[in-house]
Amino acid sequence: MQPIPASTATAGTPAVPVPFYKQLYVQVVVAIAIGVLLGYFEPQYGVALKPLGDAFIKLVKMIIAPVIFLTIVTGIASMTHLKSVGRVFGKAMLYFLFFSTLALIVGMVVAHVVQPGAGMNVNVADLDQKEVRSYVDKTHELTITGFLMDIIPKSLLGSLSDGNILQTLFVAVLFGVALSLSGDRGRPVLNFLESLTVPIFRLVHILMRAAPIGALGAMAFTIGKYGVAALINLAWLVGSFYITALLFVLVILGLVARLCGFSIIKLIRYLKAELLLVLGTSSSESALPSLMEKMEKAGCEKTVVGLVVPTGYSFNLDGTNIYMTLAALFIAQATNTELTLGHQISLLLVAMLSSKGAAGVTGAGFITLAATLSVVPEVPVAGMALILGVDRFMSECRSLTNFIGNAVATVVVSKWEGALDTAKLQQALNSKVDPDDEPVA
Repeated sequence: MQPIPASTATAGTPAVPVPFYKQLYVQVVVAIAIGVLLGYFEPQYGVALKPLGDAFIKLVKMIIAPVIFLTIVTGIASMTHLKSVGRVFGKAMLYFLFFSTLALIVGMVVAHVVQPGAGMNVNVADLDQKEVRSYVDKTHELTITGFLMDIIPKSLLGSLSDGNILQTLFVAVLFGVALSLSGDRGRPVLNFLESLTVPIFRLVHILMRAAPIGALGAMAFTIGKYGVAALINLAWLVGSFYITALLFVLVILGLVARLCGFSIIKLIRYLKAELLLVLGTSSSESALPSLMEKMEKAGCEKTVVGLVVPTGYSFNLDGTNIYMTLAALFIAQATNTELTLGHQISLLLVAMLSSKGAAGVTGAGFITLAATLSVVPEVPVAGMALILGVDRFMSECRSLTNFIGNAVATVVVSKWEGALDTAKLQQALNSKVDPDDEPVA
């Protein structure tokens, strides 16, 4: 995110793009390529670079809570009618419920058509279940009680220090409402928080300069640790998942985007730097602050962005949902487990609930799958050992699909709410100058 020199960004003249080698997405692409080569040819060295990826993700998580808090509080406190907050939240949850369920159904349909596990004839008793047990043990976090305990912080300030997105969202909404009800007496606080937003987003830009290093370390570790041999053994499953996720984005979300008057391809191009970062780190959280900033630049109202994006990170997991039903039926096929229509409907219903309870749980995709299979005993949980080796590779696709799904949701809910500047959206999507290379206001 290099700033454009003042001489080229003066008022009344178009901004001149910085040299390609200084652009963030180019640097991330190069870093990912280097990481793959290091992990493949020097696996021990690649594994040793894991701290670089972990450190970068921790840096970004450090700033996520302040970004969410400031965006939501200043947005809500600036609104004239508080009932619109509940309306936006309700519309967002309705959208999330529909498309999350659709993603689960798509994964199930593809599993029946492609049948990636057919013919493997795996004996469950021969599988090593040690590593799978650690994920099964965490499924208690997905209960309603666990969810309620997770969303309510121990203290008001604790929500900002613990890095839990749901807790930050919960406290920010309450504080924003309280600040709005304070009237003129709360104006000095609102002015302070609005001013604080500027250096916080400046800090986001500073931290993002380390993105290539983080992507290099994370990718080198993934390839060095797991190699590409595991992909060959389960290529049919991994390939089916990637193709399904791609079609879901281009066809289903693409149709939604067209109905809302924009191109999904242009939106993906607009978010290319963030998507490459998600690919390199296998974490959609690493690009959350940048996504919120870019959606505001694309004409979505601050309040809608503040409510939809963080909530979507917890409840709008299209990629994870496709993975869950596809992986569950793959395990059933590989272990020759016969599932009736009733069993599959039960699997779908449980997955709908467990996927919503995965909010804020680390490693949500695999843990949620474990929770789902634990409730539907017809599919052996031990069969998860079959996909443990390639789960890391599929997590990248899950994160990418989740990220794009939340970007689309933000635009759709903004338009639905009448809080979308269509001209600004088209200008952002059609611009040849990447916002990552523009100076922060």
